[in-house]
Amino acid sequence: MGDIKIVPLLSATLVVFCILQAAFLSGVSCDAAADVGAGSGTASDTLEKEAAKMSYDGFSADEKKLMEDTGSKQEFQAEVGRLMDIIINSLYSKKEIFLRELISNASDALDKIRFMSLTDPKVLGEGDQAKLEIRIEADKDAGTISISDTGIGMTKDDLMNNLGTIAKSGTSSFLEKMAKEGDMNLIGQFGVGFYSVYLVADSVTVVTKHNDDDQQVWVSQADASFTISKDPRGTTLGRGTKITMKVKEDATEYLEEDQLRTLIKRYSEFINFPIYLQTTKTEEIEVPDEEAEAEAAEKKDEEEKKEDDDEVDVSDVDEEEDEKEDKPKTKKIKQTKKEWELVNQNKAIWVRPASEVTDDEYNNFFKSLTKEFDDPLEKIHFTAEGEIQFRSILFIPKKAPSDLFDKLQTKQNNLRLYVRRVFISDEFDDLMPRYLSFIRGVVDSEDLPLNVSREMLQQSRVLKVIKKKLVSKALDMMKKMAESEERAVESEEEEEEAEEEAAKAEAEGKEAAEEEEEEEEEDDEDGEAAIKKYKDFSDAFGKTIKLGIIEDTKNRKKLAKLLRFESTQTKDGETVSLSRYVKRMKEGQKHIYYIAGENKKDLEASPFLEKLKKRGYEVLYMTDPIDEYAVQHMDEFEDHKLMNASKEDLKFGDKEEKREKKRREKAKENLKDFIDWYKKALGDKVEKIIISNRLTTSPMAIVTGTYGYTANMERLMKAQALNDPSRYSFMASKKTIEINPYHPVITTLNTKSQEDAEDSDTKELALMLYDSALIQAGFDIDDQAAFNNRMIKFLKQGLNIDENAQVAEEPEDEEEEEEAKEEGGEEGEDDEGEGKKEEL
Repeated sequence: MGDIKIVPLLSATLVVFCILQAAFLSGVSCDAAADVGAGSGTASDTLEKEAAKMSYDGFSADEKKLMEDTGSKQEFQAEVGRLMDIIINSLYSKKEIFLRELISNASDALDKIRFMSLTDPKVLGEGDQAKLEIRIEADKDAGTISISDTGIGMTKDDLMNNLGTIAKSGTSSFLEKMAKEGDMNLIGQFGVGFYSVYLVADSVTVVTKHNDDDQQVWVSQADASFTISKDPRGTTLGRGTKITMKVKEDATEYLEEDQLRTLIKRYSEFINFPIYLQTTKTEEIEVPDEEAEAEAAEKKDEEEKKEDDDEVDVSDVDEEEDEKEDKPKTKKIKQTKKEWELVNQNKAIWVRPASEVTDDEYNNFFKSLTKEFDDPLEKIHFTAEGEIQFRSILFIPKKAPSDLFDKLQTKQNNLRLYVRRVFISDEFDDLMPRYLSFIRGVVDSEDLPLNVSREMLQQSRVLKVIKKKLVSKALDMMKKMAESEERAVESEEEEEEAEEEAAKAEAEGKEAAEEEEEEEEEDDEDGEAAIKKYKDFSDAFGKTIKLGIIEDTKNRKKLAKLLRFESTQTKDGETVSLSRYVKRMKEGQKHIYYIAGENKKDLEASPFLEKLKKRGYEVLYMTDPIDEYAVQHMDEFEDHKLMNASKEDLKFGDKEEKREKKRREKAKENLKDFIDWYKKALGDKVEKIIISNRLTTSPMAIVTGTYGYTANMERLMKAQALNDPSRYSFMASKKTIEINPYHPVITTLNTKSQEDAEDSDTKELALMLYDSALIQAGFDIDDQAAFNNRMIKFLKQGLNIDENAQVAEEPEDEEEEEEAKEEGGEEGEDDEGEGKKEEL
């Protein structure tokens, strides 16, 4: 019964609802009709304007609606937000990477269509469609960046498989691979490269045309979905792909032409296909000046009226004015127009065989790479094959950068790494050792294992392989220069000897002699160029090579052959290599001798070289602060030990040395008492006093221990701005005095010490001799005040001045005396006045 009563009630309620709904709809219809009737004159215009109004990606509102109705909407998986967060915050360190990724994708599409055209030329089409190129344009007003190419394009299925890869493969599996397996080589598996656009864009529209399908449109706002639909506009591209991005507010800097040009040159300069950037240029043009024309016409009318009134014959003037009036009046205005600028004009010359590249091409490439004005000093172009295949060109600049040694502790940017001609990075710590940081060049590989962002090499092992090959090739390049210089120097030495012989011999055959002279002139020019080239290299980068001697133990022998030093046998401006030193060693000489100091002039007068010069042994001069430190890491060169001439235990290794040793032992016996007396006088200033085997003309020399610092090394250590004396004090070994037993100063001191061992003058002379030896060796004087007092004392004796003579007082002039008296009188009067005041 209850149910029966409820049915009529529901029926009545439904009827009332229907009546109200009908009334509401009638009102709406009437209002709409009234609106249409009121604006019937402009309704069609309004519809046309709405249709003409386009969105940022070039589609009208109607076309947008049509694509939404007919398109296929796909859903991303729920983790897409997490993925975008990874892309923005983890995968890419710089937003600007988006442009590199999109250009790389465009280049791949162009490569595919070009490959297909090899077997089927018709796929390229005709006209502009057949041109393989990339075009980039920015619209500041719309806030968009567009990148288009004439590549292979994509079908609807391709859009699903390529741009929808994340939805297809699953973001979860992508994240799992990153976290668990550590496999970062995922490019092409998940399409992450394309999604770098969301670093700078809010929404993206991809329009693409494949030869086998209609033109398709892919739209996404980086939310949970994307839409694929047929382009309602038909075929507008011909073939290829156009990507349009709506730029975020915090990325508007990429709408600037200069910024886009810089990024293209940085990352994609060597792409195989031309990249055009749309630029806006303003120029002045001449246009007819209507106002000036009107004014001129009015002026002419007034003049004609005036002429009619005056009736004067001005026919000649009229002719001249007519000629002037024939020229139209113009004015200059500024006009803005858009042009396509080719950005990547430089070509990747490293992909070509070295035999096909000219020197001019190498020089221009080096200048564009380094922004230098000079040509490179040397180059090497090679292809490495094996575990990792890559091509490379390495250059040695002509001059060292001013901040070369300031950047040794920072990341190097001297080498640019490319993968398939796409720039990846130029910041490496392990690609080149720091002593070769001056080497500039490129490395390009087809199969380097990169991480998902293409910014880092995946395996350090790969870097080690590349580094080993690069270092080897760089050293080969330097070795080639060094060997050319060696041959040129040897040739000059042979020519000097031949000239002496030729002066005695008679010339045979005039023509033959002339031909020989021409060949010799050419050889001389080549030889001089080789010598100058290596001298420039050694002057600019000699310090870094010596740094390599210290750091690179594996290549130390190779680097040693690149060193150049002045010596006792070189002329001013000339140097000698260790190899050439060994070749011209005297018979019986077993060691390579060197001495380190501040400059060549001081070293030439050093007493340490006296016996070496007498024997005719060549001694290397090491005047660079790093020289002595570097040589300490070289025990020998070609089985010849390197020996410092300023340290004790100097050995010659010849027959004469044995005979000299016997004479020294005899002299030691004769001077035993003098040595004990002198050691007692000096106290703990020296460790020992021995008979010298290196002095011939000097009475004394001070040397250091075999493993201690020399005077030169002590000077360098003390000169450090932040030095800590406690750090090097243990290396500053005690000094050893070497005396020349046959020098008259030593023999006379010996006699005086025997006559009166306590004579103060004799002791003072002995100390003076010690101080002078310290200065000559390059050491600091222990007690400078005492040294100064001794010098003054012996100066007085030499000038016959009494030791106790006093310094005379400074005499006063007569004028000064009178002034003093006047000042004294005035002071007396003042005193009397003050006395009277006190009495009162």
